[in-house]
Amino acid sequence: MAVREDKKEIIIENAVGVFAEKGYYKATTAMVAMAAGVTQPYVFHFFKNKEELFNAVIDRAFSRIYDTFAKVHAPADQLIETMGHAFEQIIQTHRDEVLMVMQAHAISDPGIREHVSGLFLKIFESLTLKFEHAGIPNAKETASQFIGTGLLITLAEVLKLPQLTPGNENC
Repeated sequence: MAVREDKKEIIIENAVGVFAEKGYYKATTAMVAMAAGVTQPYVFHFFKNKEELFNAVIDRAFSRIYDTFAKVHAPADQLIETMGHAFEQIIQTHRDEVLMVMQAHAISDPGIREHVSGLFLKIFESLTLKFEHAGIPNAKETASQFIGTGLLITLAEVLKLPQLTPGNENC
């Protein structure tokens, strides 16, 4: 059973790179299989189609961001900056995942759009609660701005335009 789960993780890990490089529409399960060193039918042993595979990949990426933000503890006056640094660290260590997350909203497939919408809402709600508990005023607006800044940082990263995010030289 552990070997089976390991193979599934290998497929997901390699799918991240394929989806990040090719995008959802140009990526194929054959490309993922080749990158993972398995056959295409083996990919379908774990995932019924490309959408289900993509959702598994995006779920893992969102979970990494969600869990990272949940673990951040700092005084209210340092919380947003500390969380920003945590996000920058995720970009450095799991760049392809972050790029997928921040671009996933642009996929027009209704099933994926709905899935990604739910994940962004979960992040938004968790940020709002975190900011409320910290006593940060206008928690909803602050959560929106935080997500917007994350999207901008990711856009600057993808386009290699650091001048879009002055003050974020680490990105």
